[in-house]
Amino acid sequence: MLFLIFLSSGLFLGWSLGANDAANIFGTAVGSKMVSFRKAAWIASVFVVLGAVFQGHGAADTLTELGSVDALAGAFTVALCAAITVFLMTRSNLPVSTSQAIVGAIIGWTAFTGRQTDLTVLSKIVTTWVSGPILGIIFGGLLYALLRYSLRKSSIHVIKLDSLLRIGLIVAGAFGAYSLGANNIANVMGVFIPSAPNLCINFGLFTIDGVQILFLLGGIAISVGIFTYSQGVMQTVGKNILALTPEAAFVVVLTQALVLFLFSSTSFSNFLISIGLPPFPLVPVSSTQVVVGAVMGIGLIKGGREIKFKLLGGIAFGWISTPVFAGILTFFALFFVQNIFNLEVTSTALQTIGDNFKPEVIESQARNLNLVIPSITALAFAVIVTLIYLFFRQQKLRLRAENQLLQQQNQSYASTKSLNELELNAIQMQNTLLANKLELKRQELNTILMNISEQRTFLETITTELSVLVGTDKVHLRDKKLNELITLLKQRMSFTKEIDDFYQQIESIHKNFVLNLTEKFPSLTENEKKLATLIRLNFASKEIATLMNITPKSVEIARYRLRKKMGLMPRESLFDLLKSL
Repeated sequence: MLFLIFLSSGLFLGWSLGANDAANIFGTAVGSKMVSFRKAAWIASVFVVLGAVFQGHGAADTLTELGSVDALAGAFTVALCAAITVFLMTRSNLPVSTSQAIVGAIIGWTAFTGRQTDLTVLSKIVTTWVSGPILGIIFGGLLYALLRYSLRKSSIHVIKLDSLLRIGLIVAGAFGAYSLGANNIANVMGVFIPSAPNLCINFGLFTIDGVQILFLLGGIAISVGIFTYSQGVMQTVGKNILALTPEAAFVVVLTQALVLFLFSSTSFSNFLISIGLPPFPLVPVSSTQVVVGAVMGIGLIKGGREIKFKLLGGIAFGWISTPVFAGILTFFALFFVQNIFNLEVTSTALQTIGDNFKPEVIESQARNLNLVIPSITALAFAVIVTLIYLFFRQQKLRLRAENQLLQQQNQSYASTKSLNELELNAIQMQNTLLANKLELKRQELNTILMNISEQRTFLETITTELSVLVGTDKVHLRDKKLNELITLLKQRMSFTKEIDDFYQQIESIHKNFVLNLTEKFPSLTENEKKLATLIRLNFASKEIATLMNITPKSVEIARYRLRKKMGLMPRESLFDLLKSL
């Protein structure tokens, strides 16, 4: 149970690696939308575990040569500090190297315990930090140029090409995930190898030992990191450094797979030895560095115009600061673990404590302290100053962003307020118009009601007069009274007031027409202007006769006179002329 508790920091580091380095396997593919994130995560998880279990020993042995952390508490602290470093860098969306974090943490452990760091192994590892991106640039550029040349020479249909690239991305991604598990499982579980349980499990087709069980647990932790926290770094590497086409995405994934496989393949290294060549170093390599190198190689083939060098500068800063921060954090963390929690961070701790009182040991330690303490102090001071600068710079950027956001919100609020006021004014004006219309309708209804009442009274009067005449034998008086009623009815039928109101409304609506007509034909009389207005409104002759209180024959004569005054030819349309005014 205690072993599992100490192992938790390695699992946390595996989760961080999955969130950062393992995401780069399919980062470019997902960034170019050739493969969905969920499908990529499943493929990467399965093959990472297979590569870790069956080919993880090579790079892990090199990491153990750098510093064999032979106590569980020390291994726990080293893995935890490396994981914290990667996690903090990942939270900043910087695709850092897990390999650099664990190497920096191991060097912090050797510095604290007084162990000698194997400079040969360290130089081999540091060399790969440079050679890994360089190989990524070379492989990426060559593969992209070769693929582009092959596509130009071939006549593959675009739909078939898209399908082939999707299949190629999945195959290359699976290969890359296998290579990543084989190469980078050393970062996750390498420090726990000296404390691995001594057991062996036979599954029939294959057998795994205690170290491979550790690798299996680390591979599962990497898979969890891929699923839970890898999309942010995918966007940084897959889209932000360089906008990738599907062809370029395939090349990046294949390049990452090939480079990591070379740095983890024992068979390839033995093959080089068998033909008389120096062996290929079996060292944990940062997949992030290889991916960035491949992307840069493609960008250089394209002319280098699309590479965002400012973003690359931020990534390079993450690579430099990662081992330094991890080493310093591990050094101080080991001090607390050993002196506050009284846990052994190395199996020789009790012996060195007993030997510390010998004069020659004291003199040797004093010489070492005279060299180490100033270096560590200067390095710590530089790191602290850098972190303080970054903190205040981040605060400044955050305040600037917040001020810009506040200004945008204020502008948005002012715009919304002005818009609301305009809408309110429009609504008020609309309400006023509706109220005016309602009042006009009310007045029209009152007028209609008064007309109805007046007509009713008039008809009742006529009815009374006619009922008196019914049955009378005074013919002279009856005829006289009937003539009076006929005259009264004719007067009533003239509708002079209603017709005048009708013409007033027409003139108010067609005011421009009347003005243009008067200006163009000043000799027209008022009746002719009214006739022209009614013709323009397309009234029939019978309707015009009723409104003007004349006969239809008189309307035709008036039309003829109007055409003559306007100078129209026989085939020209009076209606069209009036419509154009």
